[in-house]
Amino acid sequence: MTDSSNFLVAEAQLVLEHARRAKAERTKDLGSPIQLAGIALALHVHDGYAWIAENTHVAKKIDLETGKTVKVYRGHAGPVTCLVLCDKVIGSGNRRILITGSWDETIKLWDADTTKLISSTKSHSDFVKALYVFPSLRLLVSSSSDKSVRFWDLSNPLASTPLPAVGSISSHTRPVECLDGVLQSDQAAVLYTADTMGTIKVWDLTLENGPSPRWRSTLRTELGHHRTKINEMMIGHGQLWTASADETVQVVPETSKPTTVKLPKPITHPVSARAVLPLSLTVVAEPYLVTGAGDVLRTYDISDLDDPTLLGEVDAHWHDVTCIRLWIRKASEPWVVTASLDGTLRKWKLSELIDPSTLPKPAEDPPGIPKGPDALTEEEERELAELMDD
Repeated sequence: MTDSSNFLVAEAQLVLEHARRAKAERTKDLGSPIQLAGIALALHVHDGYAWIAENTHVAKKIDLETGKTVKVYRGHAGPVTCLVLCDKVIGSGNRRILITGSWDETIKLWDADTTKLISSTKSHSDFVKALYVFPSLRLLVSSSSDKSVRFWDLSNPLASTPLPAVGSISSHTRPVECLDGVLQSDQAAVLYTADTMGTIKVWDLTLENGPSPRWRSTLRTELGHHRTKINEMMIGHGQLWTASADETVQVVPETSKPTTVKLPKPITHPVSARAVLPLSLTVVAEPYLVTGAGDVLRTYDISDLDDPTLLGEVDAHWHDVTCIRLWIRKASEPWVVTASLDGTLRKWKLSELIDPSTLPKPAEDPPGIPKGPDALTEEEERELAELMDD
C-alpha cells in the first residue's frame, strides 16, 4: 500500500472502531447479554444450555438462565469451529457425548458430563468447518477447508482410538462450509454439502456391507441458486433454507433442480446473510423466519413464501451475528439465542422479535460519540471493513 492508502485505512479503522464503541454502549443491555471470553464460532442449544465452539481453542457449556459457564472442554490446539452432540448409547437420546472440530484439523470426542477427552482423530488436511451426525446410522460427517467431506463410524463412540474412516467425497472445488441431511432408512440417507462458491451438492448415501462396511455417495443433483458462499443451511418439512454471502436468504424444495421448479423470490439483505432460523422447521412450527445479516436481526412472516412480510428489525449486536438458535424456555415459551462477533450471546423472546416495539429502548450515545449524520450506516461500516481488508 502507498502512504496515502495506509493513512486512509488507519483513518477508516478509527472511524469504524469509534462507531462500534458507540453501538456497544447503546446495546450493552439488550438481549440480557452473556459476555464470553472469546467469540462463539458455533452454537447449539439443548436442555437450557448453550454449547459453544470458541475461538479461544475451547468448547463450553453455558447455563442460559444464569449465564454461567458450567463446563469447559480443553484440548484443541486452534480455534474450535463446529460442534454437535451425540448419544453415548446409540438410540438413547441422552446426547452425552460432545463432538468438536477445529482449525487444528482434528475431531475430538468428549464425555459431556465430565469433560474428559475420549478420542482425537486427525481428520482433514485443513480446518474442520462443519460436523453432522446421523444418529441411527452411527455416522458422523465432517467437512473442511481442504474441500473434502469425510465419513466416520460412530458405532463405538467411547473407544479411545481414532474414529474409523468409512468413506469420503472430494468433488467440491472450494472449502465445504455447511452440512445437513435427511434420513431415508437404516442403511440410506440424503446428504447436503454446501461450499464457499455457493454450490450445494445433494448426495444419496448407501451403506455397503461387508467385512469393512463403507458409505457410498452418489450425486443426485447440484443446486446453484446462490452466487457465492453459503453461510448456513437448514433442511426440514420438504424445504431447504440457506443464508449466503450474496446477501440473500433463499428456500427451495428439498432436492429439486431449480431449473425445473419455480422458486420463491430471494429475501434480500443489505449485507451478507450469515444466519437463518426458520421457525417452521422447529417444534414451534410457526410461519416465522429470523435472519442475521450484519449486526441486525430481521423477522419475517413466511406464511406466503412468494411474498414474505418483514415484521421487525432489531439492532441486536454491535458486530456481525453469526448464529441464531431456538431456546424453549420454562413454561414452553419460545426464545431465540444469538451469537455474534461482538463476543456475546444474547437472549430474545420470539414475541419481541416479531414486534420489536416491545423491546426496551436502546441507551443514548454517551457524550463525545458522533451521532446523526456523522454516524456510520451499516453499508458504510461494511465498506470500511472491506477497505481495511485490502
